[in-house]
Order: sequence, then structure tokens, then C-alpha cells
Amino acid sequence: MANNSHLSLVGKTAVVTGASSGIGRAIALELATEGAACIVHAGSNRQGADEVAATINSRGGKATVVIFDLSEPGRLTALVDDLWNTQPIDIWINNAGADVLTGPASKWSFEQKLDRLWKVDVAGTVLLSRLVGDKMKARGSGVIINVGWDQAESGMAGDSGELFSATKGAVMAFTRSLAQSLSPQVRVNCVAPGWIKTEWGEGASQYWHDRARRESLMDRWGSPEDVAHVVHFLAADAASFISGHIIPVNGGFRHPS
Repeated sequence: MANNSHLSLVGKTAVVTGASSGIGRAIALELATEGAACIVHAGSNRQGADEVAATINSRGGKATVVIFDLSEPGRLTALVDDLWNTQPIDIWINNAGADVLTGPASKWSFEQKLDRLWKVDVAGTVLLSRLVGDKMKARGSGVIINVGWDQAESGMAGDSGELFSATKGAVMAFTRSLAQSLSPQVRVNCVAPGWIKTEWGEGASQYWHDRARRESLMDRWGSPEDVAHVVHFLAADAASFISGHIIPVNGGFRHPS
């Protein structure tokens, strides 16, 4: 359990969106292990969110679950107000993202995928960040951490590369501007994961496994926990002089020769 170091999150309340699986799950578990009371969000996967909260509570932590669709902007103000009135929020992690790589959505058209990603990944992040950011700034403290993509700025060929560079690139650019708007009371940063073995990676073809290793100086896939460790650091007082930055979590990107 947490200690009294600058990495401790004891006494803090954190919201992690998209925390029912993958990177969000790992983030919620890590923040809770370090002492934060966690609000575990899911868009529709209540079972996954309940399992994450149950794991946290079984380990002596504190977690509750909230279910809502980020693509419905009209509900976001009421949601943030309800959460804040229950317990002022110290840390807000915008991890939720539309899954257009697995399941039925993988068969959607490019236009359908773009629309869903824009509503959830971009508009959801922007609107939630502004709502909670205003409250944090008025209170005088807070941390917001967004999730981008390490190749959004360098580019990747293909439909998926175009989709994620457009949407995650927008999130990364927004992060830099929001950090200026909310300074000095609120710190805003963004982690930019590379090849992280989530559900899609587990089922990827040999081509993608080889590529993931080839494009990392560490010669391996990253894990959701690798991302969670960085988020934990950025959320803690140890990172009190870091704001407005995009932090790649990719094992060191190796440019194709």
C-alpha cells in the first residue's frame, strides 16, 4: 500500500475513464494501490468495471463505478457536477477511447470509425477536461492526464494510422493548450503509448508482433502497466513541475531503416 513519499496518492480521488479493461484498468489499479480512491468509468462494460472495482476493494482500496457514454455531450455537465458534489476530484484521467479495431466496429466504414473516434476520443476528452478543469482551477489544484498516441505526430500509413493520427493528434494538441489555460493551478499532461499489448495486440497477426518489436528500442511490446506507471508519476506530487507535455511510452521509438 502507499507510503508518504511524493509518489503517494493517499487522500486523493481519481476518475479513470475507460477503466473496464486494458490500459484504463491498469491505471485504476495502480492509482488505487498508491492510495487514491478511484471512480472506475466504463461506457457500457459494466461487468468489466465492476470487476476492476471489486479487485481494488478486495485489496483494501476504495473504488466505485460509473457508467456513461462519452459520445453524449448533453449529459457530461450533469455527470461532472454529480461526481464533484459527491467528492471533489483531484486527478482526472481521460483514457476512454472508441474501439474500432476489434468486434463489430472493425467492419465499419472509414467514415463511421472516424465519427465514433471523434465523438468519444476527441470531443469527450475536450468537453470533460474543460468541465472538470474549471472546477479544479477554481479550487486551486488538480491534475488532468490525457491519452494520445506516439505516432500521431510522425504518421503511419493506412486507414488506422490516418484515423488515430487525426484524433489522438487532436487530443495531444488540445493538451498543450489546456495546460496553458488552467495554469498554474492545474497540471495537464498527456501520455502517448506506442505498441501496447491490449486485447487487439493479443490477437494480432505475426506481422504486427514483429513490427511492434522492430519499432521499439526495448525490442518488445509494452504492457498496460508500463503506461500506468507513467500516469501514476504524472498524477503524483513528484511531477509537480511538469505540465503541458506529451510523454511517449513506447520503449524508445526505432525509426524504420
